[in-house]
Amino acid sequence: SRAKDVIIPAKPPVSFFSSRSPVLDLFQGQLDYAEYVRRDSEVALLFFYAPWCGQSIAARSEIEQAANQLSDQVLFVAINCWWNQGKCRKQKHFFYFPVIYLYHRSFGPIEYKGPMSAVYIEKFVRRVMKPLLYIPSQSELLDFLSNYEPGVLGYFEFSGSPQPPGYLTFFTSALHSLKKDYLGTIRFGVITNKHLAKLVSLVQSGSVYLHRHFNTSLVFPREVVSYTAENIHKWALENREALLRWLRPHGGKSLLLNNELKKGPALLVFVPFNPLAESHPLIDEITEVALEYNNCHGDQVVERLLQHLRRVDGPVFRPLAPEPPAQLPEPPLITASPCCNTVVLPHWHSVSRTHNVCELCVNQTTGGVRPSSVGMPQCSFFEMAAALDSFYLKEQTFYHVASGSIECSNFLSSYSPFSYYTACCRTINRAMTGFIDAGHSVFETPTIALSSLEKKCEADPPGSVPHIEENSYLFPGVDMSSTDFTGLSCRTNKTLNIYLLDSNLFWLYAERLGAPSATRVKEFAAIVDVKEESHYILDPKQALRKLTLESFIQNFSVLYSPLKRHLIGSDSAQFPSQHLITEVTTDTFWEVVLQKQDVLLLYYAPWCGFCPSLNHVFIQLARLLPTDTFTVARIDVSQNDLPWEFMVDRLPTVLFFPCNRKDRSVKYPEDLPITLPNLLRFILHHSDPASAPQNLANPPTKECLQSEAVFPQGHISHLEREIWKLRAEISTLQRAQVQVEAQLSSARRDEHRLLRQKQTLEKQHSLLQRHSEQLQALYEQKTLELQEVARKLQELADASENLLTENTWLKILVATMERKLEGKDGATALSAPREATSDHPEPPGPPRLPGSSLPPSNSSSTLASERSNENRTD
Repeated sequence: SRAKDVIIPAKPPVSFFSSRSPVLDLFQGQLDYAEYVRRDSEVALLFFYAPWCGQSIAARSEIEQAANQLSDQVLFVAINCWWNQGKCRKQKHFFYFPVIYLYHRSFGPIEYKGPMSAVYIEKFVRRVMKPLLYIPSQSELLDFLSNYEPGVLGYFEFSGSPQPPGYLTFFTSALHSLKKDYLGTIRFGVITNKHLAKLVSLVQSGSVYLHRHFNTSLVFPREVVSYTAENIHKWALENREALLRWLRPHGGKSLLLNNELKKGPALLVFVPFNPLAESHPLIDEITEVALEYNNCHGDQVVERLLQHLRRVDGPVFRPLAPEPPAQLPEPPLITASPCCNTVVLPHWHSVSRTHNVCELCVNQTTGGVRPSSVGMPQCSFFEMAAALDSFYLKEQTFYHVASGSIECSNFLSSYSPFSYYTACCRTINRAMTGFIDAGHSVFETPTIALSSLEKKCEADPPGSVPHIEENSYLFPGVDMSSTDFTGLSCRTNKTLNIYLLDSNLFWLYAERLGAPSATRVKEFAAIVDVKEESHYILDPKQALRKLTLESFIQNFSVLYSPLKRHLIGSDSAQFPSQHLITEVTTDTFWEVVLQKQDVLLLYYAPWCGFCPSLNHVFIQLARLLPTDTFTVARIDVSQNDLPWEFMVDRLPTVLFFPCNRKDRSVKYPEDLPITLPNLLRFILHHSDPASAPQNLANPPTKECLQSEAVFPQGHISHLEREIWKLRAEISTLQRAQVQVEAQLSSARRDEHRLLRQKQTLEKQHSLLQRHSEQLQALYEQKTLELQEVARKLQELADASENLLTENTWLKILVATMERKLEGKDGATALSAPREATSDHPEPPGPPRLPGSSLPPSNSSSTLASERSNENRTD
């Protein structure tokens, strides 16, 4: 039998919520009943779910928690919108689950798109229940205006009427705001006191006021725009001012962060947030920081709001007030060590075309952001030498025309662990500089820049040490640091956008930025600058308070920020140390590269297709070179950040860091194949001290050259032994190659012979195949002829069988007729003799024997009469 498709009918739906739950569960998708019960409730929440949806299952407990708190005021209805026989599935076409709709009487639906958390859902439902905030006193008015979210105030007089004109429109506009913006960033309040209304410039009943902190506050223009709920909401949305903004990205990858970070540098503050709490002390401190940061013109209204935020009064708010933070000293923006050098530039120097005297200072910081006293270490001669190196490398920094103005520049040293150097230059009279040159040799600048990493191999002649002044600046009029935080956003070209994120929901983002994963207090702050491809984090050891945030923002906003770019790297513990090739991470980079060895570093990434092909080359190189004097390392740049001066623009890339000359690292040529012989030549060439530039003014001593030559000589002897071993192996391989070639020639001859035999066999095979095809065709033809003969024989057999059957039936019929005729003849014979004898004499003729049949004519007539009788009888 043919198999039939079997369709298993869908299982009948079951209840999604328990019977004890305050949520009405319509698990059969009864949408019409849900609409019926909704009309009898002032506020209703409809929860559309799919039983198989994981997010619906996760949100079930959150909906139940919110229903337990609000079931006496709000109707909670859950509808199964996946059951194919339910009306919800037929009428609603949702693209995702779950979906939450709220209705305030006849207004709705208001879709909730916030976090599926009980506290957030309950907060949103309460906003729908009471979209307007009643403001009876001046203190509550200041609370409303000092909030970080934009606020809209409406003034209505309820003395003459229980529902003054325009109140219902204003109420509906608040619901429209919740419908368009599920975050509820615009708050709506109502003032009924005439004196309070005058404080915000509201005189007439029905007026609407939009408060803005830094721009001019606005009153809704009823003469120009129609006073409707849609227009009020649209007017408030277009003219609002965002002081702080909450970010609630969806999932681990969200375009929301990408779009916001493209607007400029962003301060991301992660705080634990409870939407149902009556007060948020930490957010009030952040709001105070944002107000001071953006208060560029010293607005009196902003100052009044700041005073209101700073004070804690009233017994109701005292238990919720935060403990005052410890008084910490104001952090210095740039903690400079007392190490400066006055440099008179020679005529050949390019900077001397615009400036001829510079004050060079070594600035050091220890973190740069902690609001505590920072020690000021004394710098050494080698630090000043490194500063001179970096200064001469940064000649292009000064490009203005010669003038008497002072121009300062901060710059990082390329290969120095120190923070940065400051150089302030200006043009003075050349005669004065000549006097200084003639009388004070300490101002003379060395002709060759010194390197702070060449301590072992540099002589220390007294005349080459530059002049160092203790805590003195050549240009005291230059203000290198400013501690005024108020209005800082208008005094810097690195203005920050401040965002808030709930650390209870989005701590994953904080961990990706550098926050510790195991922490008791989930508070964290980071500055992300997408344009500069860098981000900075607030020290996790510090408490997130107003002073620390201000110091963090100040250190970022200065022209040459002392903040250190935060580097994210892999965990070094997952890489074993006993390997031929050392795996370098962000944490171990300086330890590996700056060690007293030659270091060859390979930059790679897992997505680089060519990088794995170099593994055997570097393994052979690591086996050849002694591990006590040479290190072969590699770093995965897709997982480990490095300082900008050590980043590369292509993969794979090889850098060589010579011993005792780490500042003279060399990049492997891009046009040269990365092979073992090329790498050995590259290492020998750049590890040779003769390839390094010589200091003509202060030539190295004989002992210095001998100490430098010991290391390469050991290299050369070891490499020569390895080369002899390689040559012996090469000769052995050549002999083996000759044998293999002889075997290959014999195999080729055998291959040709087999090929000829194969061709002969193929020809025979083709002939046999054609013969087989002919026989197959003949066989098919004979088969068809035999089938035709068999068919004809079968037809003859069938015809013969039919004839035999008909003959048998005829015989039976004839016999039957004969018996009938005999019976009739016998009856007639009894009466006929008498009549014949009396009436008709027998005609003459031969005598008829008894039992003889009638003549044929009589019998045929008799037979015809019998047939007619049978027909009549039937």
